[in-house]
Amino acid sequence: MEKRLSFGPEVDVENCAYIHPTTQLYGKIEASKDSSFWPYSVVRSEMNSVKIGVMTNIQDFVMIHIGTKQGTTIGKYCSITHRVTLHGCTIGDYCLVGINSTIMDGCQIGHNCIIGGHTFLKENTIIPDNSIVMGTPGKVIKVKNNKLKNKLNAIFYYKNALAYQKGMHRAWSKENIFQDMLKTGKKFWATDH
Repeated sequence: MEKRLSFGPEVDVENCAYIHPTTQLYGKIEASKDSSFWPYSVVRSEMNSVKIGVMTNIQDFVMIHIGTKQGTTIGKYCSITHRVTLHGCTIGDYCLVGINSTIMDGCQIGHNCIIGGHTFLKENTIIPDNSIVMGTPGKVIKVKNNKLKNKLNAIFYYKNALAYQKGMHRAWSKENIFQDMLKTGKKFWATDH
């Protein structure tokens, strides 16, 4: 099992499923139950605060910072994927933010959204629930409830976090991953703990 790092008194990460040793957390940060932080993720909140919801994963090389007027809030069962930058914004529940996207100050992303890879959302952009967003600047290209798909992705990362916590870096075989995910999905679908 990899050693957990110690952080300042304002960082609340006691109930996380996994925190990679290269993660850097500074300032007032609240990470909810079963969330995870992956290699080289950085969260800084010199003023305001950062809140991360239940079973949300902060993937490799993600940078989360606060704005001068507001903190950053990420809902439950979200996947913030590789190299994403979040800056003083709000992400709803059951969202997936695609690789290398940037979401700027004052943006508000509704529930059940997918933000496509390499999307740039300029300041104060409002994205309604159930949106699929792409482009620079990002625009809604489709309306679809993505709750199930996004929740299952977050559960996958939770299960992976538990394996990594035990030093198991290849938790599934190709033969059993889908069966395991279906079984796990049924367990978590009924409740939003």
